Amino acid sequence: MEGLFGLFTDRVRDKISLAERETSEDKVLDLRRAVAELIRPGMHLHVGHAYMRPNAALYEICRRYWGKDPGFTVSSLGFIANMVLLVYGGLARKLITTFCGDSYPFPGPNRVYQEAYREGRLEIENWTVLTLTQRLLAGAMGVEWMPTHSLVGSSMEEENAGDFRVVEMPDGSRVGMVRALRPDLALFHAWAADRAGNVLMTPPYAENVLAAFASREGVLVTVEKVVPTSFLRELSHFVRIPGYLVRAVCPAPMGVHPSGASNQGIKEFEAYAEDEEFMLELREACRREETLESWVREWLLEVEDHEAYLAKLGHRRIWFLKGRAASDSWVSELADRVPVIPHTDLYTPVEMMVVEASRLVRERVREAGYRTILAGIGASNLAAWKAWYDLRREDYPVELIAEVGFYGYTPRPADPFIFNFRNIPTCAMLTDILTVLGSMVGARSSRAIGVLGAGQVDRLGNINSTKIPELKLFLVGSGGACDVALGAEEVLVTVAQDRMRTPERVSYVTAPGERVRTLVTTSGVFQKLPGREDFTLTAYFPHLGEEDREALERIRADCGWEVEAVESLRRVEPPTLDELYDVRLFDPRRYFLETPPS
Repeated sequence: MEGLFGLFTDRVRDKISLAERETSEDKVLDLRRAVAELIRPGMHLHVGHAYMRPNAALYEICRRYWGKDPGFTVSSLGFIANMVLLVYGGLARKLITTFCGDSYPFPGPNRVYQEAYREGRLEIENWTVLTLTQRLLAGAMGVEWMPTHSLVGSSMEEENAGDFRVVEMPDGSRVGMVRALRPDLALFHAWAADRAGNVLMTPPYAENVLAAFASREGVLVTVEKVVPTSFLRELSHFVRIPGYLVRAVCPAPMGVHPSGASNQGIKEFEAYAEDEEFMLELREACRREETLESWVREWLLEVEDHEAYLAKLGHRRIWFLKGRAASDSWVSELADRVPVIPHTDLYTPVEMMVVEASRLVRERVREAGYRTILAGIGASNLAAWKAWYDLRREDYPVELIAEVGFYGYTPRPADPFIFNFRNIPTCAMLTDILTVLGSMVGARSSRAIGVLGAGQVDRLGNINSTKIPELKLFLVGSGGACDVALGAEEVLVTVAQDRMRTPERVSYVTAPGERVRTLVTTSGVFQKLPGREDFTLTAYFPHLGEEDREALERIRADCGWEVEAVESLRRVEPPTLDELYDVRLFDPRRYFLETPPS
């Protein structure tokens, strides 16, 4: 009997040792070799945004195919920062996306995309943050169509007729359906992978890794480090991509630069922050052909590989970015910037707009019992952040959410970027787009108010941030605006007022205006009164010594539609110095608080 027990013990020990043994499979490749072997002209590439963009891989693809017209179709949640190189270098003929332009630290159109679009060298297929993710979900699940509550009533509904349908359900209701998106190859960057290709990522997950499952030919992944499988087993709840999908694992430390990477407290990983100066330099370079050409030579064509790129960045810059990733680094940054913050009760029109919008958001949250606030980028974000702080001072239970997967976060001063990495450690929950936009905003259980910015808003509340077709002018795209406008129970919009930004009707509907109840401009407040589908002016921002009649004439002259006003027009109280300090602390460099040019 003892011998029999020993036999079984030996067999069990053998099985356990087999299970714990490292795999002999080895997918680790040099990045240059992986690009050469896996990427062919004419492919549909998907650039993953699981909150770590694979920038090192993008640079290597650009080096290999620069000026060779490989005819790529590239899908991605957003074409931002150095992704502009795919268009400038003639690599991409078609983009499938939600956003094309500059984003950090503030949004705006980019000349490269605009010229390529206007000249017909680039096709841009416009979707929303939620619907592009849902298309990847359909591809990942092996189904052809996926229901959505977004897109209906927008110009994207007509534009994407081949991949979007409104169908009648058995109960007679009508629902939008998006077609599956299946790229040829997906590109991701992650913190770590083992040699077999099992990939570890930390949240927030944004679009998540759906493209890995949807892609026909699998995944090329760059990683901060290659680790033993035993390391992954200890953190298996962070492993997102199984090895059988991965074609190559390419070591690329700091591979998302100039973006940053949050390590979620995993001590083996060294977090690093966004390289703000680098992105602003590229943004400025894009304004003119000669400066961009010089930038490309310096940072791409004359840099042999990723190792040389890091050497060019230099250890001082790298260690600065690692230090800036500390959750309390905003304190020292704010201290540096306090001297340039205006210490006066004189205010700009944008400051007035932000403060009044925050007052109205606070009022609507309390009146309607909203429990979450989702803000867009820019002045609308500052208004939402201030409203949240004011409600917290009143001990009102409401949470901030952001589309990439933030829930219950506390916005830090010093950096107004909506997806600021230093806000991540303050989140009560980190998740993804499907959860935030699909459920927290779009589900029937939602108690969300949306606070959005816009390129244009018309008298019905329709938003345009995508393009002005008659001018062949591309703006930036929908982002999550349409998803919020059709999902949230109520929406407030902010916009700088002039006749271009507030037309009678927008010529492209990025987001329908049915749920947009309030419009706050740099001149006053427009609201939809009971029984009305259009805006009525209900309040104005006073100029020094100006009478009500003069204010109304000024606002009418600056608006693209015939302004109707209530009889008892409210004169908005100027912001107090405390209110101004609240918003100025968020934006000490005044990216948003100065009046934008017409």
